[in-house]
This record gives sequence, C-alpha cells and structure tokens, in this order.
Amino acid sequence: MDFLSDTAFIYIILAAVFGIFMAWGIGANDVANAMATSVGSKAITIKQAIIIAAIFEFLGAFLAGGQVTKTIRKGIVDLNAFEGNPDLLIWGMLAALLAAGTWLLIASMKGWPVSTTHSIVGAVIGFAAVGVSVDAVSWGKVGTIVMSWVVSPVLAGAIAFAVFMSIQKLVINTTNPLANAKKYGPAYLFMVGFIIALVTIKKGLKHIGLDVSGGLEFVYAGILGLIVALVGVYLIRQVKFDEKAEKRFHFANVEKIFAVLMVFTAAAMAFAHGSNDVANAVGPMAAVISIAQSGELASKSSLPPWVLLVGAIGIVIGLATLGYKVMATVGENITELTPTRGFSAEIGAASTVVLASYTGLPISTTQTLVGAILGVGLARGIAAIDLRVVGNIFMSWVITLPAGAILSILFFFTLKGIFS
Repeated sequence: MDFLSDTAFIYIILAAVFGIFMAWGIGANDVANAMATSVGSKAITIKQAIIIAAIFEFLGAFLAGGQVTKTIRKGIVDLNAFEGNPDLLIWGMLAALLAAGTWLLIASMKGWPVSTTHSIVGAVIGFAAVGVSVDAVSWGKVGTIVMSWVVSPVLAGAIAFAVFMSIQKLVINTTNPLANAKKYGPAYLFMVGFIIALVTIKKGLKHIGLDVSGGLEFVYAGILGLIVALVGVYLIRQVKFDEKAEKRFHFANVEKIFAVLMVFTAAAMAFAHGSNDVANAVGPMAAVISIAQSGELASKSSLPPWVLLVGAIGIVIGLATLGYKVMATVGENITELTPTRGFSAEIGAASTVVLASYTGLPISTTQTLVGAILGVGLARGIAAIDLRVVGNIFMSWVITLPAGAILSILFFFTLKGIFS
C-alpha cells in the first residue's frame, strides 16, 4: 500500500485530467446528438443550442448526476479479480478514460455520432480481458449491450414514425392545419413533459437519493406534463404568424408552432442526458480516486462534488468547441428535418430512454436518436434518407467497442510501464 500512498496524488490528478477529457468527448459527441434535431430542423440556432445545453446539461450533471456511483460501470468487471492488485484497477480505469476520450475525439473530428457508453464499455473490457484475465469480464453483459445496438434504434424509429404519422393525420393533412396545430400542440407538449419528467425522475433523481416509486412517478410526471402544456399554450399565443410565408409554404406557421415545442424538448433532453451520461466520465474517476485515497477496493464509492463539477464543465466545453460537426451529421445529413419531423424524432428517442430505464436495458443515446431520425425519414419514403451517411454511421457504431478496447490496452500497458 506504500506504493499507492506515494503516488495517490498523481493518480487523482490524472483521473481529473483524463475525466475532463472524457467528459469533453461526451459533450462533443453525445450532447451534440441531443441538440442535433433542434438545430437541424432550424427550431434553434447552434449558438442557442450551446446556451440551452450549457445550462441544462450542467444542471443535470451537477444536481442529479449522483452522490454515489458504481466503481465499475454496469458490472462489466469482477472486482474480485483485482484483490491484492488494486494498482491494476487504477491503471485500467485511467487507461479506459483516456482510450474512450481519444476515440470520442477522433469520432467527433470526423462527425461520427458514436456511443459514449459503448466507448467506455469497450475500453473497460479491453484492459480487463488483456491486462487481467478473460474471466474478469462479464461477457453476458457485453452480449446485452450488443443486443441493444439493434433494439434501441429500431424502437426509437418505430415511435418517431408513429408520432410523425399522427402529426400528419391530425395537423398536416387537414383542411385547417394551423388551427389544428394550435389545438393539438399543447397535447403533444403534455406528452413531452410527461415523458421527459419520467426520464428525469427515474434516471436522475435516484442519483441524489430521491427514489420515487409505487406509481407516484406517473403522478408527478403528469403534473409536470400539465405545467409544460400550459406554458406551451401561452407561448404559442405569442407566436407572430407570417401570412406571406404561409402563401409561399402552406405549413410555414404550423412549423413555427412546432419550433416552439422543440425548445422544450431540447432543454429537457439536455437535462436528462446530463444527469445520466455524466456517469460515463465520473464513474471511472470515482473508482481511481477511491482506491488512491483508501488503498482498498470497494463495490461503491462516495462521489466528491468536485468530480461532478469536473464532468459537467467538460461536457459543456466539448459541446461548445466541437459539437457542431456531429450536430451537422445527425441534424442535417441523414434526412431533411423540419420542426415537426425533429419533434417526432426527439419524442421517439426520449420514449425509448424511458422504456429502457424500466427494463434495465443499457442503450445508447446516440443510437436511439439516429434510429428516431431514420424513422421520421422512412415516414417520407426511403428516398428521403441519405443511405451513404447512414452506412458511415453504422460502421462507426460497429468499430466503437473494439476501438475503445484496443486503445485501452495500449494505454494500460503504457501506464503499467510508467508506474510499475
């Protein structure tokens, strides 16, 4: 343990540096996904998206990001494999953070929307399987993650397809689209508020010790949904309609109404994402800090508030500096998005996250959103989708897990050589 105590401070500094690097990658890639549909549909500008995300991602990550976190994300590694060698776990977690952050940097530079969850999972698998033992990895959990690659985008796409078709039936393909947009807009907003409230209650509040269950989560979500709908009614009444634009494009004012609705989805998605995905960066950080300070392995470790602060700041910086590339891929290049289409996609993605929180299926925010956008595109016909862009995205998903693993192995043995 003298070895650990002598280098504890160095490990904590490295954990903070690598952790903010990983959080930066989450901001550049995953947060950009959450904002992409709002930006791509022209509901908000990139500058507005960065401001909204900066506020709500930060609040979600810092306020609801968790006081206690598992030292090993999603039970991928067996702690017993590190008994007597806690230094291996420290090197491994540092390597995993650096590997996942590096892969997210590469992917974000290319504009690929990859999964931050799968990046860190692949990195942890890599160092554990090669640096410790193949048996140290829970391969059943890996199989579940691979299954989620198929399930989450398909489910999100199906929901987005259904929502967009309902908008077409209730609003677009009617004799008075504008009147029906005003009529049904608040109902759709209630659905947004209800779903996002469930995401936050089930995946956010539990991190700060507030476990709402027994059906109360539906009551609270219903109340919040009603509040959002009422605020939406007020804002819709403030919209200034353009008769000239309406003559040029029959649905111009309808899209204006749905642009208002998308501001709500952008803010709520950012908060829910921040409260959930910040763990991808601070989970390994907490493991390193806990072992460095105590010299012992623990199944759970207290999470110092400054660790959440580091994660929150890193996420915001990542979005502001490089997020625009992934926003362009997801929000503009897959299929042409309007506020009605973008709104449908965000509902599909959010609904899938809610369902996953109840079933315990580890899904990717990236994949659900891309799947939802594909669902909206399919509602307009296969010709509306740029299949070349979709093919590149799928390829980036496939190589994310092995890429994270290979980089993690390289960094693990580098760190082992430096500190052993």
